Amino acid sequence: MPLPFEATPEQLAVNLDVYVDAVYRGLSSGFIAMPKGEGFVDYPVFEAGYEALKKATNGFDTLALEPILDTILDLPICFVVMRTMLGFTPPELAYTTTVRTKVPVDQNFARTIDRKARLAPSTPMKPSAVTQPRLAAMVQTAADLLQAGVPENTPAALIHRLGKIDTQHGLDSLKAASQLGIPYAVLLYERFLGRPWAGHRDSVSELVGDALESAIERELVRWGVSHYKTRRAEKVPGFKQAPDFIIPSWNNPEIIIEAKISEDDGTARDKVTRIINLVNLARRADGTPSYQVVAALAGRGFAVRREDMRNLLIATNGKVFTLSTIRHIVEHTDASRFATKTPAPEPMEVAQDSETQAMAEAYESMSRDTVTK
Repeated sequence: MPLPFEATPEQLAVNLDVYVDAVYRGLSSGFIAMPKGEGFVDYPVFEAGYEALKKATNGFDTLALEPILDTILDLPICFVVMRTMLGFTPPELAYTTTVRTKVPVDQNFARTIDRKARLAPSTPMKPSAVTQPRLAAMVQTAADLLQAGVPENTPAALIHRLGKIDTQHGLDSLKAASQLGIPYAVLLYERFLGRPWAGHRDSVSELVGDALESAIERELVRWGVSHYKTRRAEKVPGFKQAPDFIIPSWNNPEIIIEAKISEDDGTARDKVTRIINLVNLARRADGTPSYQVVAALAGRGFAVRREDMRNLLIATNGKVFTLSTIRHIVEHTDASRFATKTPAPEPMEVAQDSETQAMAEAYESMSRDTVTK
């Protein structure tokens, strides 16, 4: 049985559900294996920051501003450790700092400090006369919150953000957690409330989408296909929302490629609808298409609603690709008309976890391109 992008309209109509299953086999989830991305902090680096912070506070016996700030300036990863103890994101710490200290700290400043600490965790910071007071205010706010713990008057119907085993009762909780350890059931419960790797997943969400687009562009370049890759939020004449790739040029669209990734079925439905709307937009008055619409998908969200996938396959005449079949996106679409190179053929058979492997290859390619540039 051919893959959907190889099928004729007649084959597609007769065996539609078989082709839906073929697309599903090429979809896996980016939430199981995620890219590390730039700024990922390995555990030994994080632990070094924790131990330095523990030493600066005499085993969390006292949280004085000056020794903590000096330690953070000398070993910036300590800033990440401290906000992690709170369980705050950088913007949340910035907002709380502004409210509590009246020192204006915007979320971009907090994000920048946090990112620098992750990118160069052991390179001393040298803040300016303008930035040091804001950093000091954030550190002071964090120390105050960690010392205070959960207010006694917190309503029973609410859960306080500091209601964690290591921060519930201020310094007493901190010292107990660092000296006595944390019961595994408690760790699991807090992980249940917070979702493991959620912060990292959010931070690399754009990178996952970039990997899909990178795989497409690599194929277009491999075949020597003239194309235009739109930028984020770019306006292109004739389109309410710019497609991801236009072949051969933006002012003469013959083929457009929409690269979509989704981990939930609700978002996937919206993205399928957008692609189908592009197909409808391409129809001339006589019903013939003015350009071909091609879909490239990744993520488990598209593997939930079969009816949506049926509609997408019908609308695009089967031109639906996944990361595991992106290598065929030129030869099995009208993009082949613009190919100026003939690369060596690649095997059609792929493994069940091919999308994970393809995603890894895309990340590696992106990293190589970044180094080259």
